Amino acid sequence: MLKMVETLRKNQIAVQDVGDGRPVILLAGFGLDHTVWDAQVTMLSATHRTLCIDLRGTGQSDKPRLGYTLSELTADVVGVADALGLGSFDLVGWSFGGQVAFNLAARHPERVRRLVLVGSNGVRGCRSDEFPFGRRRDRLEPMLVRGETENRPASRRATIAAGFANEPNPAVLDYLTAVSLQMPSWSALACYTTMLDADLISEIPALTMPVRLIVGSEDPVHPVQGARWLAERLADGYVLEMPGCGHYPMFEAGAMLDHGLHQFLDGDPEVLVPQARGRSE
Repeated sequence: MLKMVETLRKNQIAVQDVGDGRPVILLAGFGLDHTVWDAQVTMLSATHRTLCIDLRGTGQSDKPRLGYTLSELTADVVGVADALGLGSFDLVGWSFGGQVAFNLAARHPERVRRLVLVGSNGVRGCRSDEFPFGRRRDRLEPMLVRGETENRPASRRATIAAGFANEPNPAVLDYLTAVSLQMPSWSALACYTTMLDADLISEIPALTMPVRLIVGSEDPVHPVQGARWLAERLADGYVLEMPGCGHYPMFEAGAMLDHGLHQFLDGDPEVLVPQARGRSE
């Protein structure tokens, strides 16, 4: 069921709330919404209260002119959890949603039971001297801004297509582009800045909960090397690498993604996450 929840900051945030049991919150990637998790909700809601939140500026949530910092996006998610009476919960963040999830886990570790980062390193949207993985900001940002201002539909479609390891199914690409275009330019441009400005490396020690990183071996957006780098620095981090998969595992490797989520969220973290930190499955 899709419901609108008003946060303390007076934003209406859309939440798909399905199933019963221990709560798990899912956050989609840049510009996308709860519908991308359809198969995962079908699987998880058999045993979990499964909540998919449309981040501010996306899907059915409010799209204000301002308010897209990582802190504000995180506050929306916490506000939804508070409004729905959730204490602690499992948290899954994909791509840009992974940055929001990482920030929430660092700021509110008592709320996050287990954290899953899908197609995300969580800490940065581009490379730096300390984190030498992913794309260069000086090349990426002008391309994204130019595309958004000159030909938004074509740019969104091309950006999405470039994330797949292989040529995507045209129907899937049409669908993802249509969902993405619900995000207006003012929201997208602000979130590009937030994504590329983010540097949460100093927050790594705050994450003491079990963390699983589920990343495609061919992900061109957040390379698996960055996930391994993060896992080695986490207190309890583990990488599940999906062979031949790019940045869209729910469409490229759905069965493997579902298995990884189910195994981690429903299993014993002491068994699932070995002491050898940063190890890949």
